[in-house]
Amino acid sequence: MAGDRTGITGIYTALEDSLQDKSWLVLGPRRHPPVPARAANTNVSIAIQTAVGFSTLETDDYVEAVQELSPDIVLGLADYEYSKTPGVKRLEKMGDRTLEWTQAMLKGLDENTDRVPRVAFFAPVLPIEAGQQSFYLETLTSELADRIAGWTIYDSASVDAVPAKMQHLPRLALTNVRGPHDVLDQVSLGIDAFVLAFIGSATDRGLAFTFNFPPSESCEDGRRLELGINLWTTTYTIITSWTHSSPEYVAAFVRALLSMIERTSTRDFKKNYLLVQGKAQGYQIKSGPSESRRNPQSFRSLNDAEAKVAQTIAPNPTAEGTDLEGLGFAELLA
Repeated sequence: MAGDRTGITGIYTALEDSLQDKSWLVLGPRRHPPVPARAANTNVSIAIQTAVGFSTLETDDYVEAVQELSPDIVLGLADYEYSKTPGVKRLEKMGDRTLEWTQAMLKGLDENTDRVPRVAFFAPVLPIEAGQQSFYLETLTSELADRIAGWTIYDSASVDAVPAKMQHLPRLALTNVRGPHDVLDQVSLGIDAFVLAFIGSATDRGLAFTFNFPPSESCEDGRRLELGINLWTTTYTIITSWTHSSPEYVAAFVRALLSMIERTSTRDFKKNYLLVQGKAQGYQIKSGPSESRRNPQSFRSLNDAEAKVAQTIAPNPTAEGTDLEGLGFAELLA
């Protein structure tokens, strides 16, 4: 359906997802947006999140994967750890490591030219100030300029770090884009292409984008149009008079799928999972400062229990359980 009804001609995929497709392919090491990994990068690997848990991707393995998969474009490895602010010493390593990995990738691509067509290499621009990666960028400009086909941008603010002599190369953004307005803002900064995760997120929420760019004439009267339509509304329930090829039927079909997925997921989740509290025990959790604990405390100090036992009347060794209850033995220990 995507191929028939959209103008999508290419797809971005991360090596950690191990996806392959016949479409125009851009290959990067991580999915976008990435899942922050627990481990740190090393001199020979980056930390990744795979389908089976956290792991590391060796730089040599990434080169070998590019040689085997032969994408149209490959994004170079960047020594950048998501969701972490690098310290001063860490900043010094980022450019050096990225340069070493870039050189290793280009060497690996040279070794592969006999088997597959040449792969376009997009060098990373680190999301740090230009001065903090100056040696890395100057080396690319002076020694490797003829091997760089484009740039990978991780932060729109770092677009200005692209060397002046290589400003003509395309810039692919793996940035945090929240919607169409952000796309326009970053285009104005010099971004040429994007990997847009917000489209999938909007689809999962039942939002279908319907805007045009440039805007149509109907909004020139000062009215502001909606960016899309909410497929959860009852307007898009299936009506038999709609033909299968009509936009209304397609919208109703998507709405039915969303509703089915939600109901099925909720039912299966409740059927197969019990409510758990995570690491914190139920008796440790309060809804607010003046609220009581959700569950009674199950364990107490043995010293406290010993004091209560001392207050009880020593029962007859031959007493039955009912006799002990009559003495209040259980109540004192409760």
